[in-house]
Amino acid sequence: MLNSFKFLTTLFSLLLLLSCDTQKKGSTDETSVHNHTIFYNGDIVTMEGDSPQYAEAVVEREGEIVFVGSKDEAFKEFEGKAKLYDLEGKTLLPGFIEPHVHPSIAGTVLPNEIIAPYDWVLPTGVKKGVSGHEAYIKRLRESIEKNAQKGELYFVWGYHPLWHGELNREMLNEIAGDQPVGVIHRSFHEIFINDATIELLEIREEDFKGNPQVNWAEGHFFEGGWLALVPMLGPILFQEDRYMEGLKAMSQLVLKNGITTLMEPGFPSSSFELEYKFLKREMDTYPPYDIFLVPNGTQLYGMKGNSNEAVKEFIETLPEEYDTKNIHFLPKQIKLFSDGAIYSQLMQMKDNYTDGHHGEWMTVPSLYQEQSKFYWDNDYKIHVHANGDLGIQMVLDDLEQLEAGHPRTDHQFTLHHMGFFTDSMAEQVAKLGAEASVNPYYLWALADKYAEHGLGPERAHNLVNINSLVSRNVPVSFHSDFAMAPMEPLTLAWTAINRVTSKNSKFSQDQRVSVFDGIRGITISAARTISQEDHLGSIKEGKTANFTLLAENPFKVEPMHIKDISIIGVVYKGKPYFNE
Repeated sequence: MLNSFKFLTTLFSLLLLLSCDTQKKGSTDETSVHNHTIFYNGDIVTMEGDSPQYAEAVVEREGEIVFVGSKDEAFKEFEGKAKLYDLEGKTLLPGFIEPHVHPSIAGTVLPNEIIAPYDWVLPTGVKKGVSGHEAYIKRLRESIEKNAQKGELYFVWGYHPLWHGELNREMLNEIAGDQPVGVIHRSFHEIFINDATIELLEIREEDFKGNPQVNWAEGHFFEGGWLALVPMLGPILFQEDRYMEGLKAMSQLVLKNGITTLMEPGFPSSSFELEYKFLKREMDTYPPYDIFLVPNGTQLYGMKGNSNEAVKEFIETLPEEYDTKNIHFLPKQIKLFSDGAIYSQLMQMKDNYTDGHHGEWMTVPSLYQEQSKFYWDNDYKIHVHANGDLGIQMVLDDLEQLEAGHPRTDHQFTLHHMGFFTDSMAEQVAKLGAEASVNPYYLWALADKYAEHGLGPERAHNLVNINSLVSRNVPVSFHSDFAMAPMEPLTLAWTAINRVTSKNSKFSQDQRVSVFDGIRGITISAARTISQEDHLGSIKEGKTANFTLLAENPFKVEPMHIKDISIIGVVYKGKPYFNE
């Protein structure tokens, strides 16, 4: 009996070992299969080099590209231990990169009312544009009556006087009565409020005494006046449920438009704690993208007792304390500000405006120069918001002085937006080794109207002269500065490639860029803007397996069709995500 028991025990042990061994082998094979994917049978455009380069196959393993080359070689090395992804003739590009967006704007704009000059495509539908004063006032009145909650501040974004006519505090009082209303300018640099809002916020004219960018009688707060008001609006702007609704909608737009990486240059906009808390909550749902953050040197300056040194000490703790799997503070980078917004026509222009008004400084030049020197001397990569030719010229002349006093190589000093600049200024950008991240959408949205008002034809027709930079080998990326443009990289590239406006005007056609340079602006050049060119932006062994899947190849369609190419989805760190 004892021998029989020993025999059975031994037999059971052997069977258990064989079972474990079989399971181990099976799990090893399963792991091997799941850790590799071969992408093949489509147009795979690597965006390496200076012209379109194609590969027959790409292999990723655990989110990293491990092979780029021929299909035969890929199958010879990896078949049997990799999943197969048949592109079925579709196009695979490096994952699109958006190097300038503001989640705080998305969190504020997307869940609230939008009444803008042009249509806005949202995850839930289309907000139709409106033009003309009477039509705007009618839409605004209807929106307030239908949607505003009594006693709660009702925000409406998208107003622009050139499309919508005059607006002021008295008019809002008549339209809204005792309903608190805040009409945020299309630029997101201005707001109009009514008496009910002033009462709700418990603010007084004396609170803004000496601020030249506040018109109390008109209920108009712009540039520095808007920044002074934002902290008082903070508890309302950052109302948790609605703000999170806006961030969720932002993530939906990111996927819808084939984006796998974002950067916000200028974090925070107002409240570090709240903006980070809500952003992290959204990113903890692990949407298929990463976000990189560059601290807002100007905003933090005021928050840290007007001390650049205190700001530096604070931001150098951020990567270690706040980085997560998909939120990354870029070390030794800073965002500064020059002149006002192009949508407000408050950018600083050398020859001012045709109607006699003048631009505004977001940072007075003396403070800007103090800040730029501090961060330059500490070997920071500096990003600067600059829109008009006078604002850009101030930045370039200051950079020239910085380089003379403390020479640096490969500093990647980057100007953002660059609404209007001349060819000679582009030459200065190249000479100084500076780089650019521009918003091509300005031309589409503004050129026709600004030719008639404010800038005149010559300057308006030459907004965002990208080719003057590209032809001088200046690295140039494209961004939306969401919500200054739709978060649509293909639309940005399309505008740079075709230079066609909302009224189908074809301005300064000599400033068109090639299709390759257009796509480079949303891939490898955008990766350089966010200092991730060694990891993102092209399809190359060792880089992250982030791809955008397109129904058609932008290099094989008519350039005017590029913005209408269907985006199938993305591959984020090796895993596919599809649009419905």
